[in-house]
Amino acid sequence: MKRLLVLVATLFLLSGSAVTAGEGNATRPTVAGMNPRAVKALRNKLDPVYLIDVEKHPRFEAEMTLKNGKTLRFCCVKSMMNFFYRPEKYPGYGVGPKGKEIDKLYVRDFLDGTKLPASKAWYVFGSRLVGPHGDDLIPLSSKTRAELFVQRYGGTRIMSYDELRQKGFGLIKYLDM
Repeated sequence: MKRLLVLVATLFLLSGSAVTAGEGNATRPTVAGMNPRAVKALRNKLDPVYLIDVEKHPRFEAEMTLKNGKTLRFCCVKSMMNFFYRPEKYPGYGVGPKGKEIDKLYVRDFLDGTKLPASKAWYVFGSRLVGPHGDDLIPLSSKTRAELFVQRYGGTRIMSYDELRQKGFGLIKYLDM
């Protein structure tokens, strides 16, 4: 039954006919006529930025915890950073324009799935690996692991979290082209 509900909701989202998911809509995503509990379950399953099922891409999953204890799940690092830099574009998630409500960011080491703070990860840019929504940053738990990843999958740059933050939204926008 749960799979059927997700399938029907996904079809509605893809068709766009019964969906109200505009940028100004505070209840994004909402499927007309659905039980509010089902809508909440769907929201917890879908990436807030790209509306992709997070559970389909566990190796790319990223999380954001808010100071109120709420957790937002993302399909990839690019999506989480997109939300991080521009939370005002995604109302209804309890994050204001300055992002002061954000407590912690987490990513998963792509090779072994270990969850780690985003600030401790190293990110590979420009690899041959494509994320759930195109080009992405691949998080790894150490610089050595990132270097090994580049040898196998390619990559043009390895960045620390601080370097990633310095590049800002421009890098995320570039990845989304």
